Amino acid sequence: MKPKDNNTSKPEFQDLVDEGLSEGRFLMLHNDDIHSFDYVIDSLMEVCEMEITQAEQCTFLVHYKGKCDVKKGSFDLLKPYKEGLVERGLNATID
Repeated sequence: MKPKDNNTSKPEFQDLVDEGLSEGRFLMLHNDDIHSFDYVIDSLMEVCEMEITQAEQCTFLVHYKGKCDVKKGSFDLLKPYKEGLVERGLNATID
């Protein structure tokens, strides 16, 4: 964030927009009614480095709610995770 000339630390509007775009993204996993629970759980553990309990909870949320936010961060941080899930045939997006 850039301070104004009068030495205040209030951010400019564009700085807030840029910050929101870089850090406010979510890696979303969507339900596909194709893959088994075990396959999705294993994929989340391998690709997203989740513990088994977290992967199970995410899988159930995807099944019952249709989607689940898996990770939060910048687009560049989330992109390799998304690609890894998609390579395994899962439906993932960065929102």
